[in-house]
Amino acid sequence: MFTGIVEELGTIVGVEELPGDSARFTIAGPLVTSDAHHGDSIAVNGVCLTVSSLNDDGFCADVMRETLNRSSLRGAQVGTRVNLERPVTLNTRLGGHIVQGHVDGVGHVRSREASEHWEVVTIDVPEDLARYVVEKGSVTLDGVSLTVVGVGHAFPDTQEQSWLSVSLIPTTLELTTLGFRQPGDPVNVEVDVLAKYVERLLIPSENG
Repeated sequence: MFTGIVEELGTIVGVEELPGDSARFTIAGPLVTSDAHHGDSIAVNGVCLTVSSLNDDGFCADVMRETLNRSSLRGAQVGTRVNLERPVTLNTRLGGHIVQGHVDGVGHVRSREASEHWEVVTIDVPEDLARYVVEKGSVTLDGVSLTVVGVGHAFPDTQEQSWLSVSLIPTTLELTTLGFRQPGDPVNVEVDVLAKYVERLLIPSENG
C-alpha cells in the first residue's frame, strides 16, 4: 500500500529480457533502498514491484507480462527516469490517498498549460477508466497522488477522447516524471479503488 507521495526520482540502469515473457529491471534509487530488504515492495511509476535483489545504490525487480501489458513499463529502457516510493507504514502520515500500486491502464498526455506558479496537464484516459474519474476526486498518475481539477467524458459514436486534468505545483514538476512528460507520452493511471468497489456492489451479480 502506498500514498502517492513520490520520494525519489530513480533511473532504470538495466533491462534484461527473461524467459516466459517477463523482464528484470535494475533501478538506481539510493533513498528508497536505504532500508530495503529482499522481498520488499517499491512503487515504480505507480507499479508495485518486489525487490528481488539489492546493490550499492539500487535494486532489481522482475516484471511479469501482465504488468508490462498494462503499464508504461513495457516501453522502459536504460536511462528512463521513474518515480519511486516505499510502501506506507502504520506510523506514516497519509499525505496523498490510498494507492495500491495496481495500475489500471495507460493514459497519454494531451496538453500542458503553464501558469506563473503551476501547470495544468491534461491526460487522455481509456474509456473503461473514465467512469471512475470525478472532479475533485483522487487519481494516481505515474505513482503521483493528485486531485482531479477537470474531466471530460466522450459520448457514444463520437471521435472525442475522455480526459482528465490536474494542476501541478512546482515541487511536483521538479521532483517527479510529470515535470517532463510531453504531449503523446504515456502515463500510468490508477483510479480510486473505492469507486470500483462501489460500482461492483451496485451491479447485481449473476448469482443474484
